[in-house]
Parts: sequence; C-alpha cells; structure tokens
Amino acid sequence: MAENKSYFFCGIGGSGMLPLAMIVAARGAAVSGSDRSRDQGRSSAKFDWIESRGIALFPQDGSGVAGGQILVASAAVEDSVPDVAAANTLGLPRMTRADLNAALFNAADRGVGVGGTSGKSTVTGMIGWILDRAGRRPTVMNGAVMRNFAGPDMPFASALVGEDAIYVSEVDESDGSIALYQPDVAVVTNISLDHKSLDELHRLFGDFAAKARIAVINADDPESAPLLAADNVLRFGFGDNAAIRGSDFEPLADGCRFTVHFAADRHLVRLKMPGRHNAANALAAIAAARALNIPVAASVAALADFAGLARRYEVLGQAGGVTVIDDFAHNPDKVAATLAAVAELPGRALLFFQPHGYGPLRQMGKELAASFASGMRHGDRLYVCDPVYFGGTVDRSIGSEALVAGIVAGAADAVHLTTRAHCGAAILDEARPGDRILILGARDDTLTEFGKELLAKLG
Repeated sequence: MAENKSYFFCGIGGSGMLPLAMIVAARGAAVSGSDRSRDQGRSSAKFDWIESRGIALFPQDGSGVAGGQILVASAAVEDSVPDVAAANTLGLPRMTRADLNAALFNAADRGVGVGGTSGKSTVTGMIGWILDRAGRRPTVMNGAVMRNFAGPDMPFASALVGEDAIYVSEVDESDGSIALYQPDVAVVTNISLDHKSLDELHRLFGDFAAKARIAVINADDPESAPLLAADNVLRFGFGDNAAIRGSDFEPLADGCRFTVHFAADRHLVRLKMPGRHNAANALAAIAAARALNIPVAASVAALADFAGLARRYEVLGQAGGVTVIDDFAHNPDKVAATLAAVAELPGRALLFFQPHGYGPLRQMGKELAASFASGMRHGDRLYVCDPVYFGGTVDRSIGSEALVAGIVAGAADAVHLTTRAHCGAAILDEARPGDRILILGARDDTLTEFGKELLAKLG
C-alpha cells in the first residue's frame, strides 16, 4: 500500500497522522507534509524530529503540494485550506487518515482493531508490547507515544514498524470510520457517550465486532451487553461470566496488581499503571493476545514490564512534596476512570482541565460535569480554563463557565479561570506537600509542557 507512492500529510503532527506517516515512510513511500501548529511556532521539538527522519515539512500554504502525490487530510479539513486547494487544482487523489490506515490494516494477514470509548490507546500499546515480546514483530498504529518503544532516537514512538502480517491499530468510532476496517480480532473496550449517540455507537461497534474471527468484548460494560450474544465473542472482565477473568484487584503506590483466570489457570498480574480501569485494559490485551495464540502466562510476563503511554496518568515528577501527573482524560468516561484511580490513594488532588473544544462541551458537557462532580472527593479542587481553540468557525456560545456551573451544582469545588496561565498560578499558590496536581485534556501537545512548567516552579 505504500511502496513507491508519494504522500503529502496535511496536519502531519497530529496524533493520528504522525504514526501513519512513519509507517508508510518506513515501507518505502515518499512522505512530506505541513502542520498549522508548526506555522504557529508550537511543538518545535516534534517537528524538528520529523524533519530529522528525512520528511520534508512545508508551511501550510500549498507550497509543498506537488504533482504525483496523494493528499492525506482529515475529513474535517475544508477545501479552503491552501494545501487542499492546491491538491484540488492539481487533481490529486485525497485520502483521510482512516482511509489510508484501513487500507494498510485490511492488507495484513491478521488485523487487530481496538475500538471503544476509552482505553483504546492503552490496550493497543499493551497488545503491541505483548506481541513484540513474543517475537511476532507487529506493526502498531497508536494515537499516543508508547513508552516501551520510545528512546532518544524515537521520542515520538506512536508507531511501531514491524512486519506486514500483523497490524494492530486503534479504530475510531467518532467519525464512523470504524466501518472501514475488516478485523481478524476486534476489541471493544467499552461503550459510552462521547461523540455520537448511544444508538449510533451500538450499531457501529456491533457491525465491527460481527466482522471479526474473534471479538474481544468487555463483559462488565452494560452498554456492550448486546454484543455478547454472538458466537465469536471472547469475554473479558471481573465478572463471573468472563472467559479472561480478573479478581482480587489491589491498588499500589506505583501501580496495581490482580489475578487473571483462564480455564483452570491463574496468574498474578503486576502493572506499573494505577487504576482498576487499567486492570480491565490489561484483561482486554491478554484476551486479544490469546486470540492470536499467545499464552496467558506470556502476556502476564510482558505486561509486568509495560511502561504505559505518554499522557496516560504519566507521572512527570515530584517537587516540594507535590506530584505532577499528565493525563489524557477529556470525556466523561475517561475523567471518571482517572478520578477513580486518584481516589485509590490518599492525598488531595488539584485538577487542571482544558476542554478539547467547544463542540465536545455542547455534546457532552452535562455528562462531563457529572463525572467530575461524582469523582472528586472532599478537598479536591478543579481549575478549568477556556476550551482549546486553534481557529475556525465553530460555535463558541457554550464554554467552560457552563461546565464549571454544572460541577459546582453537583457539590464539587471548581473554578473557571479564562487562561491556562491563571489556572497554573492559582494551582501553585494552593499546592501543599502531599498533593497531586493532574493536568487533564486532549488535542494540545503543549499540555505536557504546561505540566513540566508547573513542576519546575514547584522546585
């Protein structure tokens, strides 16, 4: 799908675009691209690294688009964007990120698709690590940096380029592109309100699971219950009806442990990641690996060394007795899971949240407020800045003040301060030894930098 082709990625620094660009480049394609963030001077380290990989970057003004290329751009990118206008003038074919990823996925002998509202990136990374440790040399397409595969030469390791036979990838329901994939193994981590209605989600995930040789389904998730009746299902969870079953979950200061049962065997699992939700993610990965004939014992051994993903409850450091944690939580389900992990250990939480757009606040603001209000403990405090906004014509009539009002109405302690800088100053003023500061949000690479800035000031 990639050899001897030339791709131009519009928005090449995006979490879904970058790993795909790395995969097709490694398979012999010519790759170039542009990104609005680069033009605005953001995330310079990332774009310097991309260029160091031999990928030419251009301003997003159409100057890099040339004849013979295939334009790869999000379906949401409008024709007025100069790169798209230039490609249209030249008559270039256009693919979405999902179009290209699905073509690579479907060409593999074994495509492992990981879908669900939450946990996709973590489960994808876990499966990739298990398969890699088992010598299966998978290709992995992820939406987050997999820390086991990252290093000085590969700081943005959201892709692992292995052989063509096994392709492990997140699949996205938010734009309906999950329908493009023909999985050998389909994983559904859970189903809850996010970008679409529950009726739409049930249909999309049901069709996805039905196409697979084996569908790995969360038996503990009520919304996934309609998927469990099919003949191709391998169930995971903590309930008695799960084939890959967890028990005896125990939170630890540096992760968690639990027991996994399969047939007559049982194994103690030790994770470096906290939270019962990560134990469920591990069960999903163990089940997916078992569907590919990896013994449960081998998966358990690999997971003991799984370092997690960037921005998934990633501890940035500690200073002055205060721990700073970076996390991707941005929808109701992810926020609930993160707050549940926070509540497993003592200590006050000072939470910073940057909503990832005005549209998501309209779609799920009430549910998001409910997750914060129910998950925060007495003494926890939330600081919310205005939503991330990089331009465009989106309706901005509903903002963070409405979210905070809903959280306060739910009896939790929250405040809206318009800018990230104001929130940061307030958090630093409030922080005391024993506190944990959590940086929550998505779609903005600079959130990690913000967390590191707070850590430096604490020191």
